[in-house]
Amino acid sequence: MMNRKIYCGIFAFSIFVNSFPKPKFMHLAKIVIASFLTAYLFCSCQTANVVEREKTETAIRKAEKDFEAMAAEKSIAEAFWYFADSNAVIKRQNDTLIHGKEAIKNYYSADFYKTASVKWSPDFVESSQDGTIAYTYGKYTWQTKDSSGKVNEFKGIFHTVWKKQPDGGWKYVWD
Repeated sequence: MMNRKIYCGIFAFSIFVNSFPKPKFMHLAKIVIASFLTAYLFCSCQTANVVEREKTETAIRKAEKDFEAMAAEKSIAEAFWYFADSNAVIKRQNDTLIHGKEAIKNYYSADFYKTASVKWSPDFVESSQDGTIAYTYGKYTWQTKDSSGKVNEFKGIFHTVWKKQPDGGWKYVWD
C-alpha cells in the first residue's frame, strides 16, 4: 500500500516537473526526488525501529511475568538463578553486591527465603534501539512469616536491567 502511494507521488511529481522546460528544472527535480526518497527511507527505518522496540518490550514484560511465576511455583532461589545472566549482579541490604548466578542462588537459598513469597510487576519497560538491552522498574512486595506465624510484608521499588541472550531469550544483568 505504501509503495503504491510512493509510486503515485513520484509519477505525479514527474508529470509536474515535465510540464516545465527541462534545462532549468531537471537538476531541481532530481534533488527533490532524491530528498523525497531519502525521507521515505528514513521514516521507514524509524517505523521498523518502533515496531522492534515494541516487540522487545513485550518480550521483557513476558520475561518479568515468567520470572515472578517461577519464583512462586518453584522457588525464589531457582527463579533468581534461572533468569540471571552468567555475569548478573544484584544489590541487596546495606548496598551489598552479589556477583554471578551461583552466588545469587546461594543468597536466595537462605532459610528466610524458603518460606517467603514475592510479587512484582513492572510499571515501566524500555529497550535500547538495537533491542539488546532493556530495563524495567516497578513495585514489589515480599511476604514472610515469623516464628509465631505472623505475616510480615515489605514493599519497595525494583529496577532490573535485562540483556538479550544469543538464543534470543532474556536474562537480567542487574537487579
